[in-house]
Amino acid sequence: MKPNSDSEPDEMRDEYDFSGGVRGKFYKEYMQGTNVVLLDADVAEVFHDSEAVNQALRTLITITRNRLPQTP
Repeated sequence: MKPNSDSEPDEMRDEYDFSGGVRGKFYKEYMQGTNVVLLDADVAEVFHDSEAVNQALRTLITITRNRLPQTP
């Protein structure tokens, strides 16, 4: 491959070692899409992982559905 003289200089450091890397390891997951949510610091103090956040949201959904009138 011919290097492009207009490109920026290589910003990779020499100490990076990708010899143990696996090409396409997360390809399927990436193609399914991502749903990343950044928590504010005060919220992250309470919810330390995605399981805790998901459980709290499921509980909130259940409470909300039970309080709202059901539409036919």
